[in-house]
Amino acid sequence: MARGPKKHLKRLTAPKHWMLNKLGGEWAPRPSPGPHKLRECLPLCLILRNRLKYALTGREVTIIVMRRLVEVDHKIRTDPNYPAGFMDIITIAKTNEKFRLLYDIKGRFILQKVNAADAKFKLLKVVKKAKGSKAMIGRNPGQKGQAGTIPYIVTHDGRTIRYPDPKINLHDTVKFDIKENKIVDVVKFDIGNVSMVTKGANTGRVGILVRKEMHPGSFNIVHLKDARGHEFATRESNVFCIGNGEKPLIKLPRTRGIKKSIMEEREDMLKNN
Repeated sequence: MARGPKKHLKRLTAPKHWMLNKLGGEWAPRPSPGPHKLRECLPLCLILRNRLKYALTGREVTIIVMRRLVEVDHKIRTDPNYPAGFMDIITIAKTNEKFRLLYDIKGRFILQKVNAADAKFKLLKVVKKAKGSKAMIGRNPGQKGQAGTIPYIVTHDGRTIRYPDPKINLHDTVKFDIKENKIVDVVKFDIGNVSMVTKGANTGRVGILVRKEMHPGSFNIVHLKDARGHEFATRESNVFCIGNGEKPLIKLPRTRGIKKSIMEEREDMLKNN
């Protein structure tokens, strides 16, 4: 039996949405442990080399990040295998470009270019809400502390935010100011709000939350309707609210999260060619 953490990843077993050709070599970059899971992230190596074409080899990627030219959520990252994930802000200092990582309608990561104002914040989904056990609060020098509990929430990118607004619940979305490290706005997980699917067969689709189905002891199901009027369903945990009402808080990709049929995709391809 193997001992210790795995340090390698075969290209054939890498996630399909990385879009690595199987004849490009035997190995793929294995993401480092971080805020996003291995199969739900995109390493910086693939962003710089395969997507942005700023490097030809992995060695060139290492040179770029070691020069401290790449930031994720306004923090310099020097690890070429750092796992960037959904809603993360990628900043390239040399070209002054800023991107937000989103999904296209086929469930693949897309680098959506954003301006300086949009790059100041990101949307975070609340995946856990709890209270810390027996924390010492209200403690000053020379004064005895008092045992109590600290309320906190955990978001989809691994952040722990203490003392959140009491109205924030599980599955809600918070607009988070990255520079100030504080919550600016809250988007409730309610019917009528625009949402994006982040897992499952409908990954990348955007629609209005129509209704919820509660299934005690099983997975709760959520029904959404896209801009064309097509209705689709997915698990409650797969839905990420991105705005109040029909207006999203972020800039969406060119497809606007609308899934097309095979014939419609073929017609668009012929028009573009």
